[in-house]
Amino acid sequence: MENCVFCKIMAGEIPSQTVYEDDEMVIFRDAAPIAPVHLLCVPREHFAHLDEMDDRRAALLGRMFLKIAALQNQLGLEGGYRLVINQGENAGQTVQHLHIHILGGKTLPWG
Repeated sequence: MENCVFCKIMAGEIPSQTVYEDDEMVIFRDAAPIAPVHLLCVPREHFAHLDEMDDRRAALLGRMFLKIAALQNQLGLEGGYRLVINQGENAGQTVQHLHIHILGGKTLPWG
């Protein structure tokens, strides 16, 4: 998607602090962190919402969750972490490319 900031990051057009990448996903530091550890796990395939899921995309999302769990110690999440997927404007989704916020590094308040 030509105007998507995440697609531009993955294409190398916008710099980021990438901490992991493979053929399916990229994990990089959020530019405006709200926790000591605030990362974004973004699929390389551009789609914006969970209602665009099919079996293939659902399997990809599952692999993203598995990768986050496998990398938790390397990502500084040893004490626990929160995963958030915002869906739509009212939920705070500002980039229309599905992504998982990974938050940790301290005790997080609820809500």
